[in-house]
Amino acid sequence: MAFPFLSNAVRRIFDRSAAPVGRRSLDAATGSRRGSGLGQFGPINPEIGAAASITRSRARYLAMNNPFIANGVQNWCASLVGTGIRPAVRATDAGTRELAAGSFETWADAADHAGRTDFWGLQRDVSRHLVVDGEALILMRDEADGLRLQLIPPELLDESKTATLGNGREIVSGVEFDAQGRRVAYHILPQKPSSIYADYAPPVRVDAADVLHVMQSAAAGQVRGLSWLAPAVLSASELDQLTDALLVSAKIAAMHAAFVTDATNMGGAATAFPDADGLTDISLEPGVVRVLPGGTDIRFNSPEQLKDAPAFVRMNLLALAAALGLPEHMLSGDLTNANYSSLRAGLLPFRARVEQCQYGVLAPQLLRPIWRRWIATEVLAGRLDLSPDLGAEWIMPRHAQVDPAKDMAAVKEALALGLMSRSQAINEMGWNADDLDREIAADRAREVELGLSFGKGATDGQE
Repeated sequence: MAFPFLSNAVRRIFDRSAAPVGRRSLDAATGSRRGSGLGQFGPINPEIGAAASITRSRARYLAMNNPFIANGVQNWCASLVGTGIRPAVRATDAGTRELAAGSFETWADAADHAGRTDFWGLQRDVSRHLVVDGEALILMRDEADGLRLQLIPPELLDESKTATLGNGREIVSGVEFDAQGRRVAYHILPQKPSSIYADYAPPVRVDAADVLHVMQSAAAGQVRGLSWLAPAVLSASELDQLTDALLVSAKIAAMHAAFVTDATNMGGAATAFPDADGLTDISLEPGVVRVLPGGTDIRFNSPEQLKDAPAFVRMNLLALAAALGLPEHMLSGDLTNANYSSLRAGLLPFRARVEQCQYGVLAPQLLRPIWRRWIATEVLAGRLDLSPDLGAEWIMPRHAQVDPAKDMAAVKEALALGLMSRSQAINEMGWNADDLDREIAADRAREVELGLSFGKGATDGQE
């Protein structure tokens, strides 16, 4: 571009503005040799639709066979649901709270459609599906004796069924959406979860109101879940192969203690020097003193790769722990390098992740819908005389504390300053305030009746 009537400074500005538009200044988008090996990730649903099935299969294999992954999965499940997430009824009347809570506990004992566990056991199974498979599916069935929950494998939600239905409606990986993008139905294969033979039948359309699809989204508009183990699958497989190779190497090193050669052999390669009995192997027993002939060379087997193995394996375990969002000791079980401060610091971000999932995934996608369906079913059946709009808060399991005395001192201080209520403190410990108060009252009444005293100074014989 030539502008003879402009000054050189102005001409340079015009030249810069005419620079090629395709030039990239952001290193992350570079097309040079440095960026040639970088992978790219497309829209979330096509990526998961193509990869979720094989990722789920590999994740299940690792969760069953890799000891570190198996330990990590169990610790995730224990942290998410513990012995069970329980409701605290939102009502000002103590009688209403007691009636609703007692009725729910009675129902929870028989909540499983298969009759194998209870509501708290189902929570554990859901959490395992969530971690390993990336999603969990529950069918809510209205039966003669109340609501029942049937947990089914995620693969029964037909991943192959994707179609455009017209008028803005569509089916994506077995999930049907209306024109506003809301889930209205799930297309579920009628295969029995207990079946051991492969068969096929067309999927059955089940209304979304009867299905709970629990998953943690990684992007807006995500339809199906992806295994939480996805970032660790390749690394865990490579670590398996590494540890197997190191184990074989150590076994070979243990089998061959040393190699004896005749250094005087002039024919080229050294050959094994026979011992006094004409044998080629010289055994090593405790306390033995063995005289070797002149010209004999002995070399002990000491594989170099075994020396750096512990540090290298630990580095890979750290990568796996980061991929799973776990503190290192919750994956490896090794507390060698841990101390009080490091344990507390490592557990804080992990517990923040746990609470994110509890309150952002389990509560809205699993717990609240079950509570609403249960209380509506009981009221309509005439088994419960309460408002169907009665709500509940969910009491999450208490995390084990590194230093319980300091935590209790902090709670005591917060109560004294009015920064938390006693009910809140009890709920954070994983208990229901009404149940605890009733138990305390009953204990004190029994102590008075029997003439017992376990209060302050009781051990000194004081009242």
